Amino acid sequence: MHFSSVSPKLLLQLCISTIHSIFASVFSKVRYWTAGGCKGSVSVLPADRDATTPTSVNYHFTRKCNYKCGFCFHTAKTSFVLPLEEAQRGLKLLKESGMEKINFSGGEPFLHEKGEFLGEMVQFCKQDLQLPSVSIVSNGSMIKEKWFQKYGAYLDILAVSCDSFDEATNQLIGRAQGRKSHLENLYKIRNWCQQYKVAFKINSVINTFNIDEDMSEHIMELNPVRWKVFQCLLIDGENAGQDALREAERFVISDQQFQEFLDRHSNVSCLVPESNEKMRNSYLILDEYMRFLDCREGRKDPSKSILDVGVKEAICFSGFDEKMFLKRGGKYVWSKADMKLEW
Repeated sequence: MHFSSVSPKLLLQLCISTIHSIFASVFSKVRYWTAGGCKGSVSVLPADRDATTPTSVNYHFTRKCNYKCGFCFHTAKTSFVLPLEEAQRGLKLLKESGMEKINFSGGEPFLHEKGEFLGEMVQFCKQDLQLPSVSIVSNGSMIKEKWFQKYGAYLDILAVSCDSFDEATNQLIGRAQGRKSHLENLYKIRNWCQQYKVAFKINSVINTFNIDEDMSEHIMELNPVRWKVFQCLLIDGENAGQDALREAERFVISDQQFQEFLDRHSNVSCLVPESNEKMRNSYLILDEYMRFLDCREGRKDPSKSILDVGVKEAICFSGFDEKMFLKRGGKYVWSKADMKLEW
């Protein structure tokens, strides 16, 4: 085409059309590149869908731990812990974005400041933020009765990790500290939960060391509100790969082995199974910097901190699968006021 033969009006229309096509192409690529990890929109895109609501959040505020579980997938790669005021600011942002349940984990959450830091956050979430559910996951080794006396009223659920009811097996796994009995602590904490009206829960990671164990009798005696049973999961940079602090390959079991364990315990009504498929993308995990961790690629890729960019933008890079969250039973009766428990 010879532009000298084209009218100025037609030439202008052609230029506008070309520019429009270029912008449409660029916009499409930007949308493809940035929207992959986000259910809704990111800050550079128009909000054509609602952003993910952080209904249930797991805040791993510390990585330090006094146990050395061989399959641990959140290891002590840093010793950083946010100042209390900053942590509370982040928790308030989450509440304003729709959070209903917060779960504090680690590392070992009772290790930092002997549980006082944790207690302050638990009280803040229940008393100030009025969250329906506040829970903790702990190995149980650092919990004292005086903590329950001071903070128990603000806690809905306490989950204690226990992978075996054989002390020697716990030692082999690394869920132990010296000669202290992990099982004695477990039963003692169960009684404190009953006394101070905190719902008691047990978490177990099924691996090569406990795959043949029958835990039914002990679980039914302890009578937790939930028994979460996890299939051992590999996370690159945490418990597998070159930069990992653990070598969890020797703990890994097959899907079939995991199913056989579940079948053996099918009579335990409180059992809640979580295979690798269900677990990998169905948790909203915040690290010690309050960054969401995306585990879709078998590693933990962090977002920017919610303290810097807000919850709506950070959550877009969490890789969170809300459908799988609901499928695995992530939403349940999680406030002790609604559980109708007999204390």
